[in-house]
This record gives sequence, structure tokens and C-alpha cells, in this order.
Amino acid sequence: MKKVFGMLLIAAVFSACGGGSKSGSSDSAGTAAADTSAVTAARTVDTTSAGGKLIAKNDCLTCHKVDTKVIGPAYADVAKKYTSSDAVVDTLASKIIKGGKGNWGDVAMTPHAALSMDDAKTIVKYILTLKK
Repeated sequence: MKKVFGMLLIAAVFSACGGGSKSGSSDSAGTAAADTSAVTAARTVDTTSAGGKLIAKNDCLTCHKVDTKVIGPAYADVAKKYTSSDAVVDTLASKIIKGGKGNWGDVAMTPHAALSMDDAKTIVKYILTLKK
């Protein structure tokens, strides 16, 4: 029973995070909050930057948000964990392309093999600017 449940969980995660790009994705809910007394607004991906455009163009926002853990870690948490160096950018860009698991728990990030190394590096460099 545990094996079947585990397989179903993995299938659900892959279907939520994997696959092709979603054009027109955005990081906002699209509706105004009913309670206008809320002071903090969620940060969103800056789609005017090269890295933000690539994030919005691909399926990244299905599993990641700037300040909130969804399926994968929040981008701000990634930025907090890693320093911005060429070696780190290369390593994280490779992880985006190849996928993997273990650094942020047991849920695997699906590979993004169609993404070029240059585009993956652009995404990583952008994410590393999002420290809280």
C-alpha cells in the first residue's frame, strides 16, 4: 500500500511541476484581497528582467514563488542559502536542466532539458538577487 501511495504521490508531483511551458503564467493571484488592511504584499517575479521573463515563460511558477514555498522552495530561500559565485551559478543551472532532489526534501524537481545552459544561468542569477 505504501508503495502504491508513493508512486501516486510522485506522479502527482511530476504532473504539477513538469512538462512544457505555460505562456501567460503570472505570479499574482489575479484578484484583489478582500481584506484591505493587509500590509504585506507578496513579491512577484520581475518579468521585465531577463531571468524573470524566462521564469514566467517556463513552468517554474507552478512549483516556486518568490517568498512562499509551494512544491519547491521559495526563490528567496534559495537566494538565502547560496552565494552568488560562478561555481554556484553553474551548479544550480545544471540542477535546473537535469532535475534532482535531496537539497530541499524528497520531492524531485523535474528536468528542464530543453532549457539552454545560458538561459538556466540567467534564471539562477536572477533568483540569487531575491534575498529577503
